[in-house]
Amino acid sequence: MLKFSYKFRLYPNKTHLQKLESTLELSRELYNSALLHRISAWQKARYHVTYTEQANSLVEVKQVRPEFEEVHSQVLQDVLRRLDKNFRAFFRRLGNGEKPGFPRFKGRNWYKSFCYPQSGWQFLGDRKIQISKIGIIRVKVLVSMLLG
Repeated sequence: MLKFSYKFRLYPNKTHLQKLESTLELSRELYNSALLHRISAWQKARYHVTYTEQANSLVEVKQVRPEFEEVHSQVLQDVLRRLDKNFRAFFRRLGNGEKPGFPRFKGRNWYKSFCYPQSGWQFLGDRKIQISKIGIIRVKVLVSMLLG
């Protein structure tokens, strides 16, 4: 199966920019909340929270915080995958006797990207991309790589 990776330079209008910034901020909030949840579950009950448990709780998060409805579900799932990957790397390094580096909370300037793993975006040609829940944005394709 061939996989492609794209890197775009976006030229958003003010509305798109606000939605992009909101998506980044909500992604950062979710990352930090999920990290806090994992830490407190371990400290209180020595319980290891899994990615699946946190992903299943996204429905509840959207009910309590309706603004999370404005972010594509796969973006939110990818945020939790990032955190899970960071924890797996931490425990792998810990087991190998390396300097582990516990996953950190992310400040405003330390969370700069989000990812649509499968659906949620479509390249329209004519230098435009449609991003789910954000809109149609003018772009310049910087890199298109074939991954093996």
